[in-house]
Amino acid sequence: MDQAREPAFNEYDDDVLDSYSQTVMRVAAAVTPHVAAIEMTAARRNGRVRVGAGSAVLFTEDGYLLTNSHVVAGTRTGHAVFADGSRMELELVGADPLSDLAVIHGRRAKLPPAVFGAAESLHVGQLVVAVGNPLGLAGSVTAGVVSGLGRAIPVWSGGNRRVIEDVIQTDAALNPGNSGGALADTHSRIVGINTAVAGAGLGLAIPINATTRRIISALLADGRVRRAYLGLVSTPMRLNPSAVIRTGQREGLRIVEVLPGSPADKAGLTAGDILLTAGGRPVSDAESLQRLLFSDAIGEPLDVAVLRDGVELHLVAVPEEMSSNGN
Repeated sequence: MDQAREPAFNEYDDDVLDSYSQTVMRVAAAVTPHVAAIEMTAARRNGRVRVGAGSAVLFTEDGYLLTNSHVVAGTRTGHAVFADGSRMELELVGADPLSDLAVIHGRRAKLPPAVFGAAESLHVGQLVVAVGNPLGLAGSVTAGVVSGLGRAIPVWSGGNRRVIEDVIQTDAALNPGNSGGALADTHSRIVGINTAVAGAGLGLAIPINATTRRIISALLADGRVRRAYLGLVSTPMRLNPSAVIRTGQREGLRIVEVLPGSPADKAGLTAGDILLTAGGRPVSDAESLQRLLFSDAIGEPLDVAVLRDGVELHLVAVPEEMSSNGN
């Protein structure tokens, strides 16, 4: 009787695992020094102290850090502790609940800032590394892959529900305290700010892209973000072959809802329309529309082209400023 054979040693598999480990260790070593554990506080009228805790990423040489808005909500000051044990007193610069991003400031840092990447370059299946301070455990590192792109998560501001678009989904383990921490690619560039645990084995991160860079710039300059408001909810879709031939576009945004009395409603947009262009630029995802709706668009006519029942229509909307209560 033949004896059971021992599993063959696969040197190639071992090399692959070693390469994976080396990549994660290299990214961890490069990113961890830039990620701090933060604790923010504010006194309340009843004498109690509001405490917000999480992580933050140092992104300028003069001591500015990026974190989540929900981490610093209701607070003004606090402190950061870096992986090397150094401590920095902090002050809130500005927060934007509608993107769940906030900027805080301390003294000039002794180390160089983290390098931002571009979430637009990510692909599903790509290796990413999360660095943060979950459950009070400083400098924790987890690795995984981008498991989804273009996700959306709901946020609340002023009692109104909004949606953060183009969120990165990853299976890198995230836990309470990871919020505000870094999601990095294999080149040690920060491509996202970890924001939430979506469920078993799933985490979400706010992407570092053209839109979030504008948000960060606005927070640095003014401590808040002024936005133009159209008042529609949309979802990306592929156009059918006949529509591609007529419009020259392969993708658009299907309008799911138009809020009554909104600029979109006044312009004549309706649910079911397929938004093709805005301001003469093709729109195929949420970010392509959002990047047009900052302060310089408020009160300015915006030409929009839509496909309705197979017919291309050109309408004009005048975006209004989004008020502090989300409308």
